[in-house]
Amino acid sequence: MIRAKVNKIIDSSVVDGPGNRTAIFFQGCNFNCKYCHNPETINHCVNCLKCVDKCPSKALTVVDGKVLWNKDNCINCDNCIKVCTFNASPKIQNLSVDELLSHIKRNIPFIKGITTSGGECTLQKDFLIELFKETRKLGLSNFLDSNGSIRFSDYPELMEYTDAVMLDIKSIDKDEHIELTSKSNEIVLENAKYLASIGKLFEIRTVVIDDYLDNRKTVYEITNMLREYQKIKEIRYKIIRYRHFGVREEFSHMKAPSEEEMNNLKDIANKNGFANVLLV
Repeated sequence: MIRAKVNKIIDSSVVDGPGNRTAIFFQGCNFNCKYCHNPETINHCVNCLKCVDKCPSKALTVVDGKVLWNKDNCINCDNCIKVCTFNASPKIQNLSVDELLSHIKRNIPFIKGITTSGGECTLQKDFLIELFKETRKLGLSNFLDSNGSIRFSDYPELMEYTDAVMLDIKSIDKDEHIELTSKSNEIVLENAKYLASIGKLFEIRTVVIDDYLDNRKTVYEITNMLREYQKIKEIRYKIIRYRHFGVREEFSHMKAPSEEEMNNLKDIANKNGFANVLLV
C-alpha cells in the first residue's frame, strides 16, 4: 500500500488556492531556501533522539531506536522542532491514500478542493496521482503548490489529475537561484512555460528580499517571459515580502523591501501584462 509522509493538514485554508481548501503539507524538500519559513519540513527525521526528553507532554517515545509521535498527547509546543538540528520534525504521519481521504471527506461540505504543499509534495508524486484520482471522484479540485523541481511534462498522469499549479520562482538568475536554494532554476523556468501553455499555471510566487536578491530583474523577466500566455488563461503573480517569522536564526537578518519598492515591483508586473498582482 502506497504511503506518504505528511507534516500537517490544514482543514480549512483560504490562502492555498481559490476558495476554501484543505491544504496538505508533505514532508521532505530538495531545495534548501535560506528564507524558508518552515525549515522543519526539509529533511526526514534521522532518529537522533534529541527531541524525546524535551517533550513536556510525553508525546514522543522511542521504539526500536525510532521516535514515535503520539498525536493525542501532543500540545503543539514545537519544542521538538526547536531543538532539532537537522531541519526535520518527529511529528509526521505516514498515511495511506485511504487514511488521508478519510480525513479530507470530513471537510467536503466546506471545501472546494485540496492543495498539496510541503516541503515539496511532488517528491511523493506517485502518492499524489492516486490521491488526486480519488479526490476528483469526490468533485474536489486538485492544486499543487510546488517549487517546480520535477519536469511536469514527464508526468502526464500527474498533470491529468492536477487542475492547477501554484509555482514558486525564487529568482530568474541561475546563479542567484543556486545561492538562495542550492539548486538550479532551469527546470523551474521550463515548467513555468509548460504549465502556462496548457492553462494550468494558476499562480507564480516570488519572495523578495531587500539588498540580497535582484528583485526588479526577477519580476520583470518572469512577467516578460510569461506575458504571451496570459491569453490562454490569466496567471496571478503573488509577490511576497520577506518576513523573519519562522526563518532559521542564521538567516533572520535579511531585510524586507519597503512599501514603495513593493509597489514598484507591482508596477513592473502590470506593465508586462499581469493585471492580477497580489502583494503579500
